[in-house]
Amino acid sequence: MVIKVLTDNHSGSFTMAEHGLSFLIEHEGKRILFDTGQSDLFMKNAVKMNVSLQNIDMIVLSHGHFDHGDGLSNLNGGTLICHPGCFIKRYSTRDNRYIGLKNSRDELQKLFELKVSEKPLNISERIIFLGEIPRLTDFESQVTNFRYEDGTPDFVMDDSAVAFILEEGLFVVTGCGHAGIVNTLEYARKITGIDELYGIIGGFHLKENDHQTKETIRYLKENRVNHVRPSHCTELPALAAFYENFGMRQVKTADILNF
Repeated sequence: MVIKVLTDNHSGSFTMAEHGLSFLIEHEGKRILFDTGQSDLFMKNAVKMNVSLQNIDMIVLSHGHFDHGDGLSNLNGGTLICHPGCFIKRYSTRDNRYIGLKNSRDELQKLFELKVSEKPLNISERIIFLGEIPRLTDFESQVTNFRYEDGTPDFVMDDSAVAFILEEGLFVVTGCGHAGIVNTLEYARKITGIDELYGIIGGFHLKENDHQTKETIRYLKENRVNHVRPSHCTELPALAAFYENFGMRQVKTADILNF
């Protein structure tokens, strides 16, 4: 499996960065565009990386936040998979800023063949969109800085991920990990029936070296996850804790990662 980092919060030596995420994932003949950042930067970086965005088999939207899906308006055609809750209007509780998608469901339905699913959806025999991830741990998804239009708390229930079945075990790609990294991996195990966890990459939505971060690290170490690559919305205190425990290299735009 190859993951090409088209957009992330940290820039490579010859590419730009923005607050957002976009990966091009190639596995067993499939080319999946996972998220599109908040602008056309993923396309500009792809040109600089000499990466073609033609012949994409599938676009997956991890959840309905602007920094993961507003780049969709720069594309036209193909299949888009996401949770049906991606299109709800949502706001930050800190400054009341709108943080949902700029495009409505109807607008995106005109651009793409839209497939929405709360349940797991097979992209191929060995690639699964997880759908809505149950929140089972007592240390993840307990508080939120987001709200719906009516003022009620938004725990981003549309947050999803994609599980890849490799020879070594499961490799999971997350957008922001709002459901919790442990919840996400445990659900991938349940859906696939595969216990071995080979790797995880993407936003972990961990900000501090707090209880949630420590419990996440403990889980990953106990399960001997070979590749742990937090990126995007994982802040410096948490990143430092992951580096101390896993010694991983920081994810940057233009990275081409082989697993």
